[in-house]
Amino acid sequence: DLPLALQKDFGGWESRECVKYFGEYAELVGREFKGLVNHFSVINEFLAASNVAYGMGLIAPGLKLSTKRVNHVRHHLLLAHGLGARALKSGNPDASVGMAENSNFMIPVIDTPEHVEAAKKALREQNAHFVTAMMEGKYLDCYLEKEGENAPVFTDEDMKIINTPLDFAGLNIYHGKRVRYAPEKECGYHVFEENEYTQRTGINDFYFEPSSLYWGTRLFYETWKPKEIYITENGTRQESDRPDPEDGEVYDDIRVRNLRLNLTQLARAINHGVPVKGYFHWSFTDNLEWHHGFRPRFGYVYINYSTQQRIPKLSAKWMKEVIKNGRVM
Repeated sequence: DLPLALQKDFGGWESRECVKYFGEYAELVGREFKGLVNHFSVINEFLAASNVAYGMGLIAPGLKLSTKRVNHVRHHLLLAHGLGARALKSGNPDASVGMAENSNFMIPVIDTPEHVEAAKKALREQNAHFVTAMMEGKYLDCYLEKEGENAPVFTDEDMKIINTPLDFAGLNIYHGKRVRYAPEKECGYHVFEENEYTQRTGINDFYFEPSSLYWGTRLFYETWKPKEIYITENGTRQESDRPDPEDGEVYDDIRVRNLRLNLTQLARAINHGVPVKGYFHWSFTDNLEWHHGFRPRFGYVYINYSTQQRIPKLSAKWMKEVIKNGRVM
């Protein structure tokens, strides 16, 4: 959603000018929506707006910059987040302000103290470039050492702004990575990589892992103690979503299964004491999925793009019962 003029005139998120303009924009949004909108996520998915957009060139502005330049884009996005959070509060002091981030969520391979602690350490270090910096107000030494001469240039004041206190943490959880305690490694943990993706979520090659809703929220809370947690995205793509030729209904049974398993794990986290206050499914309707176009379907509601007909899928009816009964059905 970056205005084209800011990309053309300043190089977009490569420039601190863009950060300044974003702060002005955020203050205006807070002021104009005061009394109408109470919760704001400042920036959604830093990785997409930096690496995917400026490094891989898959989404706007479609650039393939060097690692050093991409790292500066990352830093400027973090700075814009902190400045934007302050600006929203300035325009709307009563607003609840947070973030929405698809972090690298970790799952201990066995629920024992040594594996859980290894997963927590991996969570901090594997997210050092975004959420750890945001929540702790510093770049971890392991991150700066890894990036070397490509590390971003920053000031102490930058990090204070990036560390602006938040009212909630918004987590976009689609998957998780299994971690084991690894005393033989210098870092103390080993992250397992998936070689076969037999249960895809439709988000790149992320495998379907319901326990990521439990461990993702639990470890995030135990590590950084946010006041509240919202699942700001979670869902499954089904390209086979089509109206049944006999009755016209859309039976997305796999999505219903996945939702049931995911929400069961989220309920487990709540019962464990994690302050999860809300769940937002991606998405309510089928939609345009960036460079993937209209083919992937994530919605509760099927859209015929030729006629604009809307058909609530089986998952919509299932979620209606969940909401009505206040429990996973």
